[in-house]
Amino acid sequence: MKQITTLFLAFATCAIAISQTSLDSIQRLDEVLLSDVKLTRYASGLKIETLTDSVLQKNKRSFTDLLRYNSNIYFKENGYGMVSSPSFRGTNASQTAVVWNGININSQLNGQTDFNLISTSNYSSISIRSGGGSVQYGSGAIGGTVHLNNVLSFDTHFDNELQLGYGSFNTKNAHYKFSYGNKNWSANFGLAYRDSDNDYKYLGSTRTNENAAFNNLDINLNLGYVLSDKDVLKVYHQNFRSDREFSATILAPSKSKYESEDYRSLLEWAHIGNTLSSSLKAVHLLEQFKYFENKDTNNFSKGQANTWQVKHRLTNTFSKQLELSIITDYSYITADGDSFNDPKRNAFSATAILSHSPTQNLQYNLNVRQDVISDFKSPFVFSGDVSYQLASFYTLKFNASKNFRVPTFNDLYWNPGGNLDLKPEDSCQLDLGHEFKYHTIGLKLNTFYIKTSNLIQWRPNQFSGYWNPMNIANAKQYGLEAELALERQIGKHRFDFNLNYSYTKTEDLAKNQALFYVPIHMANAALAYSHKDFSTYYQHLYNGAVKIIGGSLKGFDVGNLGFGYRFKTKSKLSYQADFSIDNLYNTYYENVALRPMPNRNFNLKLTLNF
Repeated sequence: MKQITTLFLAFATCAIAISQTSLDSIQRLDEVLLSDVKLTRYASGLKIETLTDSVLQKNKRSFTDLLRYNSNIYFKENGYGMVSSPSFRGTNASQTAVVWNGININSQLNGQTDFNLISTSNYSSISIRSGGGSVQYGSGAIGGTVHLNNVLSFDTHFDNELQLGYGSFNTKNAHYKFSYGNKNWSANFGLAYRDSDNDYKYLGSTRTNENAAFNNLDINLNLGYVLSDKDVLKVYHQNFRSDREFSATILAPSKSKYESEDYRSLLEWAHIGNTLSSSLKAVHLLEQFKYFENKDTNNFSKGQANTWQVKHRLTNTFSKQLELSIITDYSYITADGDSFNDPKRNAFSATAILSHSPTQNLQYNLNVRQDVISDFKSPFVFSGDVSYQLASFYTLKFNASKNFRVPTFNDLYWNPGGNLDLKPEDSCQLDLGHEFKYHTIGLKLNTFYIKTSNLIQWRPNQFSGYWNPMNIANAKQYGLEAELALERQIGKHRFDFNLNYSYTKTEDLAKNQALFYVPIHMANAALAYSHKDFSTYYQHLYNGAVKIIGGSLKGFDVGNLGFGYRFKTKSKLSYQADFSIDNLYNTYYENVALRPMPNRNFNLKLTLNF
């Protein structure tokens, strides 16, 4: 530990002592606009996919649908709109980190993020970063990270958007957002509401999806103020509320309900100096829930967790080729509820990130991190990545990392069943990437290998009769990912084609068998066409068979079709009508055994911009 401390002090001393040059204008702009600068600046050897505005517009049904049809992430969804758990490169839901404006927001209670409790409407961009990221984003960033970003722009503008939608199963959507900016101020606000009876028919039977209604409300407010030519103050706030019933399975009825609420607040002061820049963040995260076994009664169990965090980043730019960042953060976390005895956690971490570009074609990053956590010992983690442009059309990328996931409050303190003797999960990963770019054609090929030890799993205890979490499993995942993107403009006709394919092999090393709910083959494709104000698209998803307890769940193909037309006026006002048909072929399929997904359904949407 003394050696690690000395290492960080040496980095910090060098960062202040060495002479430097000015930041270039592009880097200054990044400092002002983007709260999560680590996403792109220190990840040159990793695969990052940022979803464009046109993709977000086509996929505003749910966050799960957006990623299911536009990424290599597999989702285990307990019926449409119910609990949605990602599997990133064969890892589980608690090994995928969701990052909100640079802050890891995975639950302190169960270590996961339910992707059906996130709205896509109120974010400026959504990015998917493949590979280990625990050095930069902490616990759970093993398979990959999903980034939700709000950009504050200080260009002069004032834009409004109102969106209204209605679809099958009495599904209603409403969304309003505005964005304002001048040279001193920037603000954006978003309000999104979604409500559905969700009572779709089970194909091949007379039954419907019972006890499955849901509604959610997302409020997002972000402000920025230029204090001086070197200082910017930014405030981000989000409140997401959800009330949903938990649907039945084919075999068992349900009357349960789940109410949840998340508050996220972030205050950031960014200083952009000639050679030294810094960012100081103060964060508060609140997650709380009520679970009703019978929604017709007032009996429920409840729980909540509070996280207070202070995070500081100091960046020294020695030259355009060399940069060093030192990041420190402290978190104080508390929880209470019917199944907890008021647990508390103090956590401190220190991170050093060195970024170097020896030549125009070569860039690499070296990262180290040490966490000190009050209720167990956390591993020392590190990562390195390199990007080398071998030709104008070909870039070779490589990254290696050691990552971790800490036991959650549920794992440690759940009463009865918690286990205070748990160790953090630790994981090692290798990733080799090839990126080809020729005119308007882009191709990415990645091979990966992940090995994880001390996997935490809940198992029945034959002596107590309760389920207990234990470090009993080791696993490995390896495979191939491919992404193809093609754009073509012929006069006023535009064509866009995107294809994602993943081949994933997994193994529980103790049992010598594949992990549950990980498809070996998965692919999605999208073809879009536009001519003047008319647009149309087709999406297709192939999900291969997955292993489940006692057998396997067969694979499926699902297609979606959509049309849109933009009407223009002589004023700033414009509006667009969109119509989509989901599950075009009326396919019966299940993401989770005994939980059918929706039959063919329709959605109509009207969007006004002014």
